[in-house]
Amino acid sequence: MEPVKLKALIVDDEPLAHDVIIRFAKDVPDLEIVGQSFLALDALEFLRQQSVDLIFLDIQMPKLKGLEFLRLLDNKPMVIITSAYEKYALESFDLEVIDYLLKPYRFDRFLKAVRRAFEQGQLKASQAETTIIQGASTPQQQLFIKSDKRFIQIQIEDIYYL
Repeated sequence: MEPVKLKALIVDDEPLAHDVIIRFAKDVPDLEIVGQSFLALDALEFLRQQSVDLIFLDIQMPKLKGLEFLRLLDNKPMVIITSAYEKYALESFDLEVIDYLLKPYRFDRFLKAVRRAFEQGQLKASQAETTIIQGASTPQQQLFIKSDKRFIQIQIEDIYYL
């Protein structure tokens, strides 16, 4: 299986935080920063135009807070929280973030969080590949649709209209 390449977006109102992530990301093969947003509202617009695999997300931002932004996303990419406040960690993990980096963080901690994202991405790619292979070899093909944070299995032959 080919290594997973992650396209990432930085969402943080502090320019210094962007600089740190960009500098650290340069030393991580297969991690590409494809966008930067200083406001969560701008990030929403960016995500309408382009998809990403990973978001580095701050929590305390003007107008729209990071966790509020996260709740607005329908098709959520993986998220690593980068925050100076540890009090939001539990709530963040309830929203299924990959990791929580407490500012200021060192490169080794950044790398650990990104590795988790790579592992998660590899797992998703492996599951998708397995589903395609299994679906092709079985006479009854099925489709999984995500609805209300759970997956519903539908037989292809039962679909009459989309």
